[in-house]
Amino acid sequence: MLLAIDMHAHIHTGEKVKRSSDQLVKDGVSYHMEKHGHHPDEMAQMYQRLQMMAVIFDVDHETRTGVKISNAETAGWMQKYPKTFIGFGSVDPWKGNAAVDEVKRCADMGLRGMKFQQATQAFNPTNSRFFPIYEACVRLKLPVIFHTGTTAIGAGTPGGRGLVLEYCRPIPYIDEIAARYPELRIIMAHPAWPWHDDQLAVVRHKGNVYMDLSGWAPKYFPPSVVQNANTLIQDKVFFGSDFPVITPERWLNEFAALPIKDTVRPKILLHNAAKFLGIELPSAATA
Repeated sequence: MLLAIDMHAHIHTGEKVKRSSDQLVKDGVSYHMEKHGHHPDEMAQMYQRLQMMAVIFDVDHETRTGVKISNAETAGWMQKYPKTFIGFGSVDPWKGNAAVDEVKRCADMGLRGMKFQQATQAFNPTNSRFFPIYEACVRLKLPVIFHTGTTAIGAGTPGGRGLVLEYCRPIPYIDEIAARYPELRIIMAHPAWPWHDDQLAVVRHKGNVYMDLSGWAPKYFPPSVVQNANTLIQDKVFFGSDFPVITPERWLNEFAALPIKDTVRPKILLHNAAKFLGIELPSAATA
């Protein structure tokens, strides 16, 4: 029986697969990622053991790093493990028409959404030059994941490795995109500290905006995130680990200690994501 859906898990594709940990850190990949075995075959075995599914993706920031990823490989892993993996694609917004074409290609390959990371991709998401990408996602009915809040990538280094956090603010950026494209379903990744209260306001106000709880150990969740997830936005919050930054086991162990209502806990772990992704649950799981 399916117990949970992890809405946020990373894989490496394309040229990233052969790069060392030091090279990946310079590229803008979290320095935590080398601590766990995260080959997709190993990940599939882990999620199967835990009776979970997982949304998997890589992030395309080729313009800034010169490193190519492969959405086709993500689609391949989803096809190899169709009962375990749900694949999302990624495009580098700076690639213009090629990015729009790649969004269509992702949909043709069966990928279920698109992932953006505004800091590592170095783009202002409300710049009109990027609107054709969102419009393609609307036409193809592909939801999008935007990074929000700070990032561990580059944290503590001089200049934060050149990454700009400003573009990861829920207000004005995600709020404006959600208002402009009401048919675009948007997931804000992570509790968006230090702008988490702005994030909660956007999730509450915009019916097409959701959030996942990835990237943070639950014991460190800001109180307002716990309170709102437990009440006002309980139908719009998803479990996410950010694996391999945090393992699903650690996340679940700490989440179990939070004061979440018994009626809300299964929504966050499974039901909200299943509804969002169109995954039909057996009657026992629904109950």
